[in-house]
Amino acid sequence: MRDLRTPMLGAGAWLGGIAAAVLPAWASIALVATVLLGAVVSKQAAAVGAAVAAAAVAGVALLHAGGITGGPVHDLASERAVVTAEVTITSDPRVSRGRFGDVVVVRGDVRRVAGRGAAYDVRSPVVLLADEEWRDVALGERVRVSGRLGPADDGVAALLSVRGRPEVVEGPDPWWRAAAAVRHSIRESVAPRAEHPRELVPALVVGDDSGLDPALADDFRTTGLTHLLAVSGTNLTLLVGFMLVVARWLGVRGHWTYAVAAVGIVGFVLIARTEPSVVRAAAMGTVALVGMGTNGRERGSRCLGVAVLGLLLVVPDLAVSAGFALSVLATGGILFLAPAWRDALMAWLPRWAAEAVSVPLAAQVACTPVVTALSGEISLVAVVANLLAAPAIAPATVLGLAGGLVGLVWTPLGQVVAAPAAWSVGWIVVVAQRGAALPTASISWGTGPLALVAVTVACVAMVAVAPRVLRHRSAGIGCSVLLVVTVLTRPPSPGWPPEGWVLAMCDVGQGDGLVVRAGPGAGIVVDAGPDPVLIDECLRRLEITTVPLVVLTHFHDDHVGGLAGVLEDREVGEVVVTGLPDPASGVDLVQRETAVAGLRPVVATYGLTRRVGEATVQTVWPASVAGTVPGEEGEGSAANDASVVLLVEVEGVRVLLTGDVEPPAQAALERVLAGVEVDVLKVPHHGSRHQDLDLLLGLRARLALVSVGADNDYGHPSADLLAALTATGAQVRRTDLDGDVLVTLDDGALGVRARD
Repeated sequence: MRDLRTPMLGAGAWLGGIAAAVLPAWASIALVATVLLGAVVSKQAAAVGAAVAAAAVAGVALLHAGGITGGPVHDLASERAVVTAEVTITSDPRVSRGRFGDVVVVRGDVRRVAGRGAAYDVRSPVVLLADEEWRDVALGERVRVSGRLGPADDGVAALLSVRGRPEVVEGPDPWWRAAAAVRHSIRESVAPRAEHPRELVPALVVGDDSGLDPALADDFRTTGLTHLLAVSGTNLTLLVGFMLVVARWLGVRGHWTYAVAAVGIVGFVLIARTEPSVVRAAAMGTVALVGMGTNGRERGSRCLGVAVLGLLLVVPDLAVSAGFALSVLATGGILFLAPAWRDALMAWLPRWAAEAVSVPLAAQVACTPVVTALSGEISLVAVVANLLAAPAIAPATVLGLAGGLVGLVWTPLGQVVAAPAAWSVGWIVVVAQRGAALPTASISWGTGPLALVAVTVACVAMVAVAPRVLRHRSAGIGCSVLLVVTVLTRPPSPGWPPEGWVLAMCDVGQGDGLVVRAGPGAGIVVDAGPDPVLIDECLRRLEITTVPLVVLTHFHDDHVGGLAGVLEDREVGEVVVTGLPDPASGVDLVQRETAVAGLRPVVATYGLTRRVGEATVQTVWPASVAGTVPGEEGEGSAANDASVVLLVEVEGVRVLLTGDVEPPAQAALERVLAGVEVDVLKVPHHGSRHQDLDLLLGLRARLALVSVGADNDYGHPSADLLAALTATGAQVRRTDLDGDVLVTLDDGALGVRARD
């Protein structure tokens, strides 16, 4: 029987870290003390060890949290003080899109801070928010900055907002400069290649995914290949394993192989960055390397327990990190589940095939509950996609690094060495894109408590029955055929859409995507949201195959970005747009996508009323582009006020679709629509707090729809606006809480259905 004492140490440490992270300090101390007392009373050595590990990690976590929340930097941040600080940069800069432009985000450790008449020598982690002059700041630099501190809740003492270029006090240490040179050389070695290989090789080798196409990242997520885009234990296992093979070929033996492995691990961590996620990946990769050796199963399981305990003692915040959970579960699945499943499959498959199937299957089953909690989906193609991608991962990773190292000496030769890495990555891209395009590559599951309990129970049941099922050829082949049929067939959503629906508000995240029923299988699409996949999936659920009219209210990305998803595999009649070509990026996207579909956008005609299938559509704004009220950038932008506003009637239900019009345009609309009442109002601009309540409340809508993304950065929708609408007796529905929302008509009664 396998010795589980060391794995129990890791489990206890993990539970102690979770308790310290989610419970008040007094509650976590009381809980850990109670568990420790119970373990001592039980006189079970394994239980006592697990309880001691839990107490140790919980104690370290509480001390760590106290150090962050009790220091001078935290106190100055609570006062929003202006300070001068010396900061050591601890991460690469990342550009984040903000409401008022791009923001460079970088982490650092404050070593000295002066503010409010006092100066302190400290070591407090902060997140710096800077302008574009910080794009080139180097990891390991010590810089002097001035800025304003603000509160933070992301495991750091404060946010530090700075302006202007940093003043470099001290450059990076030599090892950081060497690591930066290798990373740059890896990018240079694949620079001549196509876009996807050019960005994916650095992601595979050292987790550098800064330039990755978001659409491709979605395909990787759907097919269960996301682990290839981040630093993982697989990276370290391949790279250090390759170093050990070369070392043995050169005659290195005995304890010197451990020295080679140690150098490889340290070098990997430096190149990939010493962030908690990288340290975690290095630890899990080391466990995998141990598991490949003699008596690997036993030694690997012991090493896993020690690795979990050690990591959490150093970085207790990892206990509630999704990446940590996925790494530990995947490694545990491979160590504890895969051997039995491999042995079962070997009853009718050769060993190499049994191992090829059992390893990704075990990792996927172990990680499924966490992946589902994060994405709300269950991938049905993950195992096959990982099987198909597996042969290309090793050459892409090893040769990508080799190209970077050779490129340090001579860039052209490095590009030759890295060429097969780019070809290998091209195959992985094909697997991800083709897999994600399958009709049922994944199924929506939800992230509520009942949904997660159900998927966890299903995974536990699979663990119990898998050896029996996999041992029999007929059962194994039958399950495989059933999975293939499911993936290749798009199942209908039971009871969706219901009979009598007249309007749909699709859940497209932070954006607008609405569909007016125009007949069986036909719908008028008003805006396409930011993501082609989301609007396409909504239209498929609604069984829309014909789109006689597409109206793009204005050219902001959250309204036009998903246009390709509307045009794909559907018969589209006409595309109508606003007359104000702003912003240019949105105009270019619409022109490009419509040209591919053989269409030409037409500017909306003010006052035009026409019949489209079962719906009557009238354009009530803008009177002309010149008639719009120009606003400032941001909340009152001219582009928003030039939104096409439609008054739609279908089956006697009157609907006002408002785009993103702001108060200036709303005030003008109030005059245009004087005396008009509607049944359904699409609330302008995702429920922004900037509204003309005289217009919105005067429409006397019975149902108000808010298309808004969950946890958005804009504060949408405004609580005051929702309260005002509710006070009129209107029912408010919103996509961030309800998912897709349908307006229905049943025996003349207006109703609403949600699909969360």
